[in-house]
Amino acid sequence: MNEVTKTWWEKPLRIIQPNLQVKDTSHIQPGRLADQLAELGANTVVFNVGGIYAWYRTEVPYHTMNEYLPENGDLLMEVIRACHDRGLRFVARFDFSKAEDSVYLQRPEWFVRDAAGEPQIIGARRPGNWSLLMSTCINGAYRTDGVAIPVLEEVLNRYPIDGVFFNNPGYIRCCCSTCQRKYKQMYGEPLPAKSEQIHPSWATNSMKENIDQLYGRIKQTAPSIPLILYYNLYRDNLYDRAATADMLCTEPQDVLSLGHHNIPEFWKPALSIKLGRSLPDRTAPFGIVHSSPGMDWRHTGLPPAEYRFWLCQIPANGGMIWHSLTGVPDTIEDKRVLQVVQEHNEMVKRIEPYMFETVSSSEAALLWNAEATAEGWADGFLERQVPFDVILPEQAEDGRLARYKLVVVPGGIEWTPGLLQALQQFAKSGGSVLVEGIPEQTELAQLHAWLGVEEHVSVSEELIASYLRFEQAGEPLRAGMELAPLIAHRGRVAYCRPLADTEVLATLVPPFSPLESVGAPPERASLAVRRTDLPLIVSRACGQGRVLLLTFSLSSLINEFRLGEHYLLVHNLVRYLQPEGPAIEVSHSPGLQVSSFRKESGLLIHLVNGSGRRPLTANVPLHGLVVKVKQDPRKPFVKATALQAGQELQIVQEGGYIKMHLPPLSLWETLRLT
Repeated sequence: MNEVTKTWWEKPLRIIQPNLQVKDTSHIQPGRLADQLAELGANTVVFNVGGIYAWYRTEVPYHTMNEYLPENGDLLMEVIRACHDRGLRFVARFDFSKAEDSVYLQRPEWFVRDAAGEPQIIGARRPGNWSLLMSTCINGAYRTDGVAIPVLEEVLNRYPIDGVFFNNPGYIRCCCSTCQRKYKQMYGEPLPAKSEQIHPSWATNSMKENIDQLYGRIKQTAPSIPLILYYNLYRDNLYDRAATADMLCTEPQDVLSLGHHNIPEFWKPALSIKLGRSLPDRTAPFGIVHSSPGMDWRHTGLPPAEYRFWLCQIPANGGMIWHSLTGVPDTIEDKRVLQVVQEHNEMVKRIEPYMFETVSSSEAALLWNAEATAEGWADGFLERQVPFDVILPEQAEDGRLARYKLVVVPGGIEWTPGLLQALQQFAKSGGSVLVEGIPEQTELAQLHAWLGVEEHVSVSEELIASYLRFEQAGEPLRAGMELAPLIAHRGRVAYCRPLADTEVLATLVPPFSPLESVGAPPERASLAVRRTDLPLIVSRACGQGRVLLLTFSLSSLINEFRLGEHYLLVHNLVRYLQPEGPAIEVSHSPGLQVSSFRKESGLLIHLVNGSGRRPLTANVPLHGLVVKVKQDPRKPFVKATALQAGQELQIVQEGGYIKMHLPPLSLWETLRLT
């Protein structure tokens, strides 16, 4: 299906959401606002409509109306019409997670209660003349027949909106009588008083049941209206979210106000979009980026260089951008925000025609378990310019692996018979599997033998002052480290014995000292044991493919220490498992992210420059970047264009590859090969 025959929401979208403040209602001039959003590059607008406050004259009981609405006219209708007159789609934002205390006083059974029976109050100490806000229970009637459903029906029947978005629709810990009854019915036992004892499916099941009702009523009232719903990189069941929404969005905030030591990881937008794209036959997910460095600093903007870098990761990984701004353009204090948004949308427009309906061309897949181990591998891949996809373990069982050449299984993954069978078949058919860690005990009788080790495994204590030593068979892994025979190691090791058909590529050099005496005296700092036969990296052939096992956690070393040799080992492991060479090779540059997509017309390679100390204060250009792409003799690439720079690149043939020298890369470039 081409772009012409698709509905409006199945086409490329650029959203701007002005987060509206009720006291600024008088500043909203519908025609001027629509003009400004169009000039900033939006083709879709997300605008407050209902929930905490009704931005129209509601007739639904307990739906609090914005007291600052003009007495005459219908502001919401005027904004919708102004947007439509300028070709902008209008998505109605609803937030049923909170309500004013006046509603609580009349319907207290609708609200969240803690273990002591007290309601959850939001902003009790907020300065100014404000009423209190109270959290509503996801299992209570406020979020369904009491308020939410009548409000949705009222808006859908009264206003020509184009879509619906639920803000903050998730579960909030609650011990109200409704939750207690429902939990007992669902699990056959009382609702635990401690959060950690609650059944892991309770939160997502509660949200799914609530959204099911709202989604069903939307489709019953207005079948063509799409619903946009959040998904989360860590805590959500992605399939549950997809089952009750037409489009998905995620919110990788760059919360710098957490402080330098808690700065969000540089890969957060990239991984969030990669996970959303793992769902088949869906529109591209939205990446919501707030303009502020934290909600406590929401009235100022992110540093422009940091802001640009964060934004560019969304489209570069196949997502659609969603700008979240504090206020409307006339009330935004930091005008740098508007400049960055406009510049970014212009860049997105240049690549939209080419990115529409692309599929990933990554050769590597990372199984996502929402744990630090998967984060470490993602960090390593991005830092070493290895294009990769993120897929869920259950997706490995549906035939998805056939499109890849390498699959990485991070430590702590939950092994199931279906996952093992899928990986075995993948390797037999010529794929390479890299497994981090091995369970001491497992009911999967074939697992240890498939990994190339004896069944008996024991896990060490936390090792300090230990090292990894490359063995002769592991020489390919030493590329770039020929003068460094030992690599720093810490952490636990799964002690095991290799089978006869298994190659040992690296072994453990045990600690030479306990931590308190590693530095003194140096006269006793020699290695107690210079070499062992305790394997750290083993490899064995499997059918036409290969299985490589790490008996230690490389991802933990990356997460904690980020030493160059740990990143280089990731790169070398990938090369070892792809002896025929990668499809795309980019000269190494710390902080540079690479992703790739394809469709019939050719190949798209995104390069996003995040080099420098974060938060970035400047986008420092990278010079001398070289990109090499493997040629397909049946359909060779003959033309390369840098879409952002607007220039054609010279192609040089080199073996089975074409090589291109890039112009200086300041922020984001997209290469189109045809």
